[in-house]
Amino acid sequence: MVSVLTSHSSPSKTDISTIASPTEHEKALAAEHAVPAKSLVRMGRSATVGGGVNWLTMVVIIVFHIGALAAFFFFSWQRLAVMAVLYVMAINVGIGMCYHRLLTHRGYQTPKWVEYLMSICATLSLEGGPIFWVSTHRVHHQLSDHEGDPHTPREGGWWAHAGWILFGEALHAQTEILKRYSPDLSKDRFHVWLSKYHWLPITASGLLLLAGGWIWGGWINGVAMVLWGVLLRVTLGLHATWLVNSATHLWGSRRFQTRDDSRNNWWVALLTGGEGWHNNHHAHPVSARHGLKWYEIDPNFWGIWLLSKVGLARKIQVAKFDPKNPKPAGL
Repeated sequence: MVSVLTSHSSPSKTDISTIASPTEHEKALAAEHAVPAKSLVRMGRSATVGGGVNWLTMVVIIVFHIGALAAFFFFSWQRLAVMAVLYVMAINVGIGMCYHRLLTHRGYQTPKWVEYLMSICATLSLEGGPIFWVSTHRVHHQLSDHEGDPHTPREGGWWAHAGWILFGEALHAQTEILKRYSPDLSKDRFHVWLSKYHWLPITASGLLLLAGGWIWGGWINGVAMVLWGVLLRVTLGLHATWLVNSATHLWGSRRFQTRDDSRNNWWVALLTGGEGWHNNHHAHPVSARHGLKWYEIDPNFWGIWLLSKVGLARKIQVAKFDPKNPKPAGL
């Protein structure tokens, strides 16, 4: 069977609806997000490593890692709690629920104001604005584990994990180049603005943490709040996201015989709120639910389900398949 919309209870109660022809729906989305080969922006190791090291990105990554190590010298339970809350906002709500399952694959719908707030949360991860993130991920799906994939482990495990962002020209603010992959977002003035100024929310969060920590504990507490709430949190979040690019294409199980190396990896799922069920996702990319068995925990989907309970999410798509003969969507 193929990917369909299902509901946990009646659609009238949870606003989770169904569609008559899920395969055609997924094909339409794939066609909308695919880009002809002649129009592809060159990505992948062979296309970018020749451009040399991107020193701005390299320096920022090094500074954040140094700050992350320094944070451990200023531990407190309060700072840990602040980091945990911001981590959930940035990685779970922002990257997993919004950038990935909402904006990239349109696995569900929300009111625009909710979409915008979640997008702001995503920028707290230091992973760029919505147009850059979504466009890069759509390229990954179009060329997954083939030439042009931005971060396939077939070009090296370290390359897939972090090397791919350290070389070549930075595309974070180049909305004109990337709009061919995300025409839906490029028509939205807010997403265009946020893609250009994606650094503003994380900068503002750092200033607020510095000021708040200073007021309620002195300047050392203010600096420590920044170390924990920004530098350590972002560093951990980056590696968690990068593990989806690297580890889930190297280690784990394969329920579906997809045309790539995607795998289901339980420990990456724990770190990312369910993004580690990557083989499930590549087989049914439009599905807002990645954990397809009861034991495949998927907190990001639970968050989407909770949004539906308060009327802020609808048309939630959930993959359905034959356990005896699991096949990717469209086959």
